[in-house]
Amino acid sequence: MAITAQAVAALREKTGAGMMECKKALTEADGEMDKAIQLLRERGKASMEKKAGRAANEGVVGSYIHLGGKIGVMVELNCETDFVARNEDFQALARELAMQIAFSNPTYLKPEDIPESVLAKEREIAENLARNEGRPEAALPKIVEGRVKKFADENSLLTQEYMRDKKRKVGDLVEDVRAKIRENIGVRRFVRFQVGEEI
Repeated sequence: MAITAQAVAALREKTGAGMMECKKALTEADGEMDKAIQLLRERGKASMEKKAGRAANEGVVGSYIHLGGKIGVMVELNCETDFVARNEDFQALARELAMQIAFSNPTYLKPEDIPESVLAKEREIAENLARNEGRPEAALPKIVEGRVKKFADENSLLTQEYMRDKKRKVGDLVEDVRAKIRENIGVRRFVRFQVGEEI
């Protein structure tokens, strides 16, 4: 089928991909916009996996103050170039991440950052809880690991449920922007302050 310039422009607007890439994706998708978007996202992700090893030393510090100054967050979001650091989508992501941190109060960036001593304590708690619930002994290992994984996901920023869409993880937002701007980006660190919390 013939691909119109309007369709190409609409796809470019939605994805940020180049005109030729949009036209190619629409052609392969027989003009179906959703299918073309999926094709571009898959290609973007594959492309980003190749770039993942590249240095990301530029970026911004996003911030957010909530509840009349009672909660404040700063998050460092890195990218490869200063040009991307000034990109609206990139800066919006930094602010969205700061809001997520204010809302959900993660302790770690990703599950791999959680110390083994913390996980061991959670396993012990999960095992005792399962026994107190009268769960079968044979089922304990699976129950315990499931609860520990849930703990790790809920306490790590990138694996938390996104506050605006519970079907998505916070890491999906980073992947979306990474695919759209076609540059290696990543969250480096964050800090959350709350008035009156223990120091």
